[in-house]
Amino acid sequence: MRLTGGQMVAEYLIKEGVPYFVGIPGHGCLGLVDAFLGREEHICILQVRSEQCAVHLADGYYRACGRPLACFTSIGPGAMNTVIGLATCFVDSVPVLVINGDTHTYMFGKGVLQEIERKRPADNFRVLEPITKQVWQVTEVGQLPNILARAFNVMMTGRRGPVAIALPMDVQAEAAEVSLPEPAQREPAGRVQPDPEAVQQAAHLLAQAQRPVILAGGGINHAEAWAELRTVAELLEAAVITTLHGKGCFPEDHPLSGWLGGSKGTHVGNALAKSADVLLAVGCRFADLNTSSYRHGVTFNIPPTKLIHADLDPEEIGKNYPVEVGLVGDAKSVLEQLAVALREMDVPSKPEYRAEITRRREDWFRFLAKYRESDRVPVTISRALKETREFLDRDAILCYAAGNPQAQILQEFPFYEPRTNLTSGGFSTMGWTLPAALGAKLACPDRQVLGVPGDGDLLMSIHELATAVQYNIPVVMLCLNNSSWQSINDLQVAVYGPDRRIACDFLQPDGTLYSPDFKAIAEGFGCYAEKVSRAEEIKPALQRAFASGRPAVIEVLVNKEFPYSGGEAVGWWDVPVPEYLTVLRQEYEQAQAEERLI
Repeated sequence: MRLTGGQMVAEYLIKEGVPYFVGIPGHGCLGLVDAFLGREEHICILQVRSEQCAVHLADGYYRACGRPLACFTSIGPGAMNTVIGLATCFVDSVPVLVINGDTHTYMFGKGVLQEIERKRPADNFRVLEPITKQVWQVTEVGQLPNILARAFNVMMTGRRGPVAIALPMDVQAEAAEVSLPEPAQREPAGRVQPDPEAVQQAAHLLAQAQRPVILAGGGINHAEAWAELRTVAELLEAAVITTLHGKGCFPEDHPLSGWLGGSKGTHVGNALAKSADVLLAVGCRFADLNTSSYRHGVTFNIPPTKLIHADLDPEEIGKNYPVEVGLVGDAKSVLEQLAVALREMDVPSKPEYRAEITRRREDWFRFLAKYRESDRVPVTISRALKETREFLDRDAILCYAAGNPQAQILQEFPFYEPRTNLTSGGFSTMGWTLPAALGAKLACPDRQVLGVPGDGDLLMSIHELATAVQYNIPVVMLCLNNSSWQSINDLQVAVYGPDRRIACDFLQPDGTLYSPDFKAIAEGFGCYAEKVSRAEEIKPALQRAFASGRPAVIEVLVNKEFPYSGGEAVGWWDVPVPEYLTVLRQEYEQAQAEERLI
């Protein structure tokens, strides 16, 4: 059939079952967008208010359902606006396809409107190379079918991640006789299998362990290995702790749940991790937040703890810790094979260890009670989260980004079902919550979807309330407002001392706190909105917001008094202290000396 470049994109996305094409039109993508006319029954164009948020929306969609979306932009600023979204996806291993308009091929190097060309002609796309798995620049329309198929293969196989296609304006409009690939004939099937001998070695170590711990990462969700994880944990009677993205892959009301370790973790997670004799890490990369910046004995004791590390990406194995056994494979395959091997072995029962896991988990929540049960006004974030968890359905999806909401949700908010914990992770992106929640709601329209941004996070993408109202995507935002970059303010106090506060509170010239009226702003967009400050007001406000059937914002004024302003720093995070803070610098250097940067 004879198709233009734009039509090839439209028809191939339909073949791949992509339901939404998300972006903002511009002169650089006119030929691309025009090709979607008449195809509205098969794929819907969604207009967002910034290209960054187009990628965040696609990000949230994938995390909620495991299927990718595609985004489009014009040339120049439109393409550059995707950088933060793509970097977020790249670090967190989230697939998304971005198609950027590009300079006409016959104008390469002329310096036309929005072209970057002083080093190389039509060089815009190179900005995206470090933050994508691969970037293609199409120079002839006949190349496009093969590139589209390869793009899906690259982003959906191996360690998943974003890809981008630079599509020149003339290529969008030119036509060629082509046969579009059938996805089923181009996409690899099956899973990467671990080495059988290595599986046996790992199983023997685990069967002999007295204090086994499983560290479950985001790879569990990519592989949909939830049942296999539970099987192996129960066979071993092993404690299960998670990473930021692993949280939710194992029910946190299960008797073997040990919550999180690390600097944003919990006492229970850190205690279990550092006392493990054998650690099985699956689908994780041992980032600094999960390891307490590699400080020995705070979260992990590797060695003497024996590490079995399973990951789809062989480069991660042995990168940050030495291994006893390295298993290269898909998380589902690895856990399936470990379960088979363990069933053939004598695995002793561990009633005292199980009881310890339960006791440590209960001790953690007793420790948090002074925050979670507090009747302070304004309400503590801890109490607000407790009220919220009691209101929400078991399978409700929660979206949140960097800041105190993230730290405290990780520590205090239990998740019970897979793909209900959606958060920006290794790139720690703010402005993520609202657009990601829109994507999650599009993916799971029959589920409760709640965003929990701080005021700083929400203000970075508040314009997407217009998108929510335009398409009637009924997400609810529970905005925790403390008129500050409060997580950084708390970090200043914790690391540098109580007199070292600067540049965090939103202060007016007279020294009083400033905050916009989120309720009025949300109503101006057409949302349902409320403002509350007391614990007993939160559940009724959530009930009314969800019952409205509209996009909704609940502004919650939260406590700013340290330590009630944030969570507990239970691990270690390497935040350098200036030399002029002499005593604190000495303490920092002593702690830093205990890091194991192997």
